[in-house]
Amino acid sequence: MRVLVIGSGGREHALAWKIAQSPLLSKLYVAPGNGGTEAVAQNVALDINDHPAVIAFCQSEKIDFVVVGPDAQVVAGLGDDVRAAGFDCFCPSKAAGQLEGSKGFTKALCDEMDIPTAAYGRFDSEAAALAYLYTQGAPIVIKADGLAAGKGVTVAMSVDEAEAAIIDCFAGAFGQSGAEVVIEEFMEGEEVSLFVLCDGTDILPLTTAQDHKRAFDGDTGPNTGGMGAYSPAPVMTRETYEETLERVIWPTVKGLAARGTPYQGVLYAGLMLTETGPRLVEYNARFGDPETQVMMMRMDSDLLPLLHATATGTLGGHEVSWKDQYALTVILATQGYPASYSKGSEIKGVENAGSEHVHVFHAGTRRDGARLLAEGGRVLNVTALGTGVREAQQRAYAGVDKIDWPEGFCRRDIGWRELARTRV
Repeated sequence: MRVLVIGSGGREHALAWKIAQSPLLSKLYVAPGNGGTEAVAQNVALDINDHPAVIAFCQSEKIDFVVVGPDAQVVAGLGDDVRAAGFDCFCPSKAAGQLEGSKGFTKALCDEMDIPTAAYGRFDSEAAALAYLYTQGAPIVIKADGLAAGKGVTVAMSVDEAEAAIIDCFAGAFGQSGAEVVIEEFMEGEEVSLFVLCDGTDILPLTTAQDHKRAFDGDTGPNTGGMGAYSPAPVMTRETYEETLERVIWPTVKGLAARGTPYQGVLYAGLMLTETGPRLVEYNARFGDPETQVMMMRMDSDLLPLLHATATGTLGGHEVSWKDQYALTVILATQGYPASYSKGSEIKGVENAGSEHVHVFHAGTRRDGARLLAEGGRVLNVTALGTGVREAQQRAYAGVDKIDWPEGFCRRDIGWRELARTRV
């Protein structure tokens, strides 16, 4: 099978790395790729926002299967256009991808299907949003309605903080994504993510993970696209898992199918585990980043046939197996991220960081001859396996410490919630 992976981040490197292990694979391309994907695939300098160019490449290279990674391409309908051109494609439709593209869309679906979630209001004017805020008070959650690279959410602990977030959204801080704002009830509990493959009718639950969104240790600083993750997340008990499938996942799948927009792809459910049970925080319509990195390290099964079955409506009967280990990833980011940061600094020693239990997935990197340069905010994902979170953490940070990059930084407490639980 000749496969094209769309994207350039750590998620796409992890997907390509796993797909490259499949005996079904004959040729793998990644567009545009990064400084790490070229070790497992052929990078292609395609503009992935140019759908006709992507389709022309598929035609010229006789691609059998396209795997779309980033949220922007899901929401822009790349999957629809690729399928219309006659190619199998792992990517939800543009209509179903609104689960991520519009928080208001998802909230309306929750109302329709009685899916447990936070109480909310949706606003297209600053005045109305502020008026609602003043009636609700704080703590409260302010969300830009559209895509914002993981940075459009403010968990405001004061009315002043919430007010500033609303004003920023309507002032254009997130472009059109902030033209509407969703204001949500602050939910008490612990967040966890559940990943499920869905072919429109059948589902195949994958695994759980916990992300670390804040930039700095102790869950302080601004929200980011994610500074680290581990999998599985033991806080998700079997009982909670079953309740989530019954009350959140299945109603979503059935609701979208009933609307005539069946969901085919990976459902990434962000959940809050509250005293009254799991409640949906939000959906993403693609694999998580950096959760994909830890999932791919743990997965024992061949990923390629699972993705293809999802895309072609033949998922029924498929199973997935996992290593009996934990995986943990630490993000190395450029100083200044998630605000402004410089590009072009040289990274040394990455080749020394890997081992039997550790793999380094690239995100914002590019090659300049023999030099590896930083080209983004989140740059490297040092990912390790271990018998528990503690061992995986120790191995990941041992890898981090072998990398020479003065312009980078990382959190030093990835996995802290689970480690605190085990200490107790």
